[in-house]
Formats: sequence, C-alpha cells, structure tokens
Amino acid sequence: MSPTLVGEGEQASLAQHGMWITEQMGCGGRVYHMPLAIRFDGPLDVDRLLAACHDVVRAHPQLAAALAERDGVVRLLPGAVPPPIGFEDVSGFEDAGRELGELVDRETALAMNLATGPTARFTVFRLAPERHLLVFVAHHAVFDGMSKDILVRGLAAAYAGLPSPALPLTYGEAVERENARVTELLGDAAGFWRGRWQDRQDLRLPGLSGVSTRAADGDAVDFALPADLAVAADKMGVTRFELVLAAVHTLLAAYGNEDAAVAVDLSTRTEETRGLIGLFVNELPVPAPAPGGKFAEFAHSVRDELRATYRFREVPLARAVGGVSPRTALTPVSVSYRGRDGSAPEFPGVEASVDWMAFNRAVRGTLHLQVVDAPDGVAARLQFNPLVLSRSGCETVAEHLLALLRALAAAPDAAVADLPLPPPVAASVVGGAAEPSFARAGEADAAPYLAEVGEIWREVLGMPEIGPDEDLFDLGGHSLSITQIIAKVRERMDVELSFDVFFDEPTITGIAAEVARLREEAC
Repeated sequence: MSPTLVGEGEQASLAQHGMWITEQMGCGGRVYHMPLAIRFDGPLDVDRLLAACHDVVRAHPQLAAALAERDGVVRLLPGAVPPPIGFEDVSGFEDAGRELGELVDRETALAMNLATGPTARFTVFRLAPERHLLVFVAHHAVFDGMSKDILVRGLAAAYAGLPSPALPLTYGEAVERENARVTELLGDAAGFWRGRWQDRQDLRLPGLSGVSTRAADGDAVDFALPADLAVAADKMGVTRFELVLAAVHTLLAAYGNEDAAVAVDLSTRTEETRGLIGLFVNELPVPAPAPGGKFAEFAHSVRDELRATYRFREVPLARAVGGVSPRTALTPVSVSYRGRDGSAPEFPGVEASVDWMAFNRAVRGTLHLQVVDAPDGVAARLQFNPLVLSRSGCETVAEHLLALLRALAAAPDAAVADLPLPPPVAASVVGGAAEPSFARAGEADAAPYLAEVGEIWREVLGMPEIGPDEDLFDLGGHSLSITQIIAKVRERMDVELSFDVFFDEPTITGIAAEVARLREEAC
C-alpha cells in the first residue's frame, strides 16, 4: 500500500466527493460500476495472471482505497476490504448455451462499498482448458475510461515479468494539485457559466414519455460510426469528436429542442497523470446555437464552445454556479468520447482480446452516447432509461444519427438544410416517474432549532444572512456544503442527518424540522 494512504488519508478529489455524496443519497449503485473483460485463448498461466492482478493493485493503491468523511472532509483511505482477486472454473459454460455476457453481468451486479471496500475486483474464469475470461470491475470513484488502458497495459507487463513503470507523482499528490487549480479558477468559471448554464429538464425524443437525470437500470443500442467520418472531419477542420457532438446537437434541434445543452465527459488528466489509474473526469454542459448555414460552420461553433470550456474542465459546475442538486447526470442527454491508440495487449503465449465497452446495464440519465474511437473502427452505444424512453425510440434516434453522419461523410460541405433530418417530435408529458422520492421531515416543530441550524448554514456558505426557506442549491451549495453541514450538526447537536433529506428539504426550516424529528425519535 502506498505510504500516502495511511492515517487520516488524502483529501478526495472534487469529482470523488460528488460521486461519494451521490452514493450516500442512494442514487448511484450499479451505474458507477465499470466493467472490463479480457478474453484469453491459449495455455494461460492462471497463477501468473492472478499475481499480475496483485501487482497492478500494488502499483495503483487507489484500487484498494475507500472514501470516508472526517470532520466534514471526504478522504481517500486504505479500504478495510481489499480487492477480491479470485479464480472460478466454469468449464462448459459456453457449451451450456449461455452468453459470456452473463459472467460480466454477474460480476458487475455485485455490491461495492465506498466506505470499507472493495472498490474493485478481479475474477478469472476458466471456460475450457485453453480458454479463459478475466472480468474486472471497479467503482468509478477510483477508475475512469483511460484507466482501462492503463490497467490492461499493467496486467500485460506484469504477466510478462516486467516491472511496473515509475510514476511521477502519487494519486494523492495529483488530487492536491488539481484541487488547488480548481480553487484558482472558481471565480473565472463562475463568470464563464453565468449566462451559459440553464438547468433545463425538458426534452423531445422519439418514444419519450419522461425525463430523468438520476441513475436507473439501463438498456442499450449498439452501432458503428461510418469508417470515413475521419476524412469528413479533416475536411471540415474539426476532430471526429467535435463532428459527432455537432451532429448530436443538430439532431436534438431537429426534434424540436431549443438551446439544448449536451453534457460531455471531459478528461482532466495532465501529462503527469497520464499513467495513473483513478478518476480524472468532469462532466460539463456544452450548449450550441441553432444549427444553420453550412454544417461545417456550425461544427466550428460547437468546437469553439467546447474549447472555451476546456479552460474550466477541472471545475465541477456545481462549484461554479448555484442551483445544481446532486444527481448522476448533469443534463438529460450526455456524450462520452474516448480515443484509443489501438495497440493490442501482449500476454506472452496467449491471444488476448479486450471488450472495452462492457456494459454495466445502467444509465446515468435519459440518453447517453458512448463512443470508443480506435484505428480499427469507431464503436458507439446509445444507453437509455427504458422507464422514460422506449427501445424503439432509442433505435430510431440511432438510425437518425447514423443517417446524418453518413450524409456528412459523403458531403462534408453540405448545408444543414440539405441534411436528412427527422421532423420535429411532439412535446412529451414529462414527470418524475423515474426519479427516487424521499421521506420529508414532516410536521416536527422546527422553531427550537432554527437559530442553531441557521448559524451552521451561514458558517458553511460564508453568508451573513440566509432566509429560513432559501434553497441550499440556489445559494450556491453543493456536495461539500452538505457534508460540512452534516458534520457540524453531528458535532453541535448530536444528530446524524441523512443525506436524503437534502433532496426534499434543502432549507434551514427543513433541516431544523428534521433535527426535531430525529430528537423526538431518540427520546
């Protein structure tokens, strides 16, 4: 274990803090479980592979970490339960007619515990004498998309008997530097997002019956992007990612969504953190003007907005603006786009193939486009919430997006008006059917506790005056504010508030009433 993960531990990153509080509110779960599967054909040395798994955990101790609150600060600590690294013989599994995906599903569904661990697990399955499957699952709080490449490279090197490369800094040092940069950028980020961010939950899509920005069991539609899309992007003077993002905006506008923002997962990695397994991602909204004129011109406007956002890519939106409550998706529609160098892992003596897009059967919001861009092709997946969007509706969106991208690949200089765009979609009846609900504080008498709770709020938010019914999030509160309020209420009032109450009662009056209710229950 790294010497940095001892004692009171290192302060968690802002992204980890947000994810931790979402879990505390019961809104995370499987949506944060990130699976990866490696298929081996040939005489695999199982003991050697299991040893390689242990080597990777030693090289990247954050895979064995836990997150815990200490005096209002969320810290990264050594997990009490280390990552399970095991072997299971399921010979004949394929002969039984079941899909290997069931093994990935089974492992992904197993619980993870951010407070104690495990936050990662490795299981090697023997399918036949010379056919094996390694299923790895990690919690997103300690893992991200680029971490998949680092993990596979590390496993291959350890299996080959090569030493782990020296890293320029520890994960804790990287987090400390990132947090410091965010502090410096907060003021400018607030100015940047003022006028750009609107927390809109309305949406029009084929087959849509509601809108969700909370985690739910998910389904998916897989497809491949046109092979010649890179040529079209080059002719337009944008990247493939920028072209695809502009196409998503164009499609949403065609459906009738005005000024819709699409949340994008942006890497926060620096040159120093390129080799670290961990969470280096921030989700930020990218708005766009109404598409018009040449598509290439519109793609450039999207690119300009995206690149302006890059300056603040490390700053969580909730820290820069008010009114953003904890949730798993910033906007109903989101995009993640990851480029890979295409190099295949080399495990001596066996053939290895990696499923880079193993699905966790969950979705963060209403619709999420996941793209993995590699030299051998661009794989895409639309993940959707079946409680609010039908499969046929999602398939229609995929067909419309593909038709648009194929047209752009064939005619990069086309005008938006000449593209094969679908007709507008009627407004859906939106509601909270897919959103969790929480018990309210009830009619407990808040009066005896209003002053003390109000004092705590003023200290945490740094405000001289706060009205008893002002919303915490509208005041600029965020996940850290909630954590600090709970810690101070625990210390001064001997009451343990649940995180759930801040969803329905984010006011001084509401929290004071909850304190009263808990005091009555304790009597």
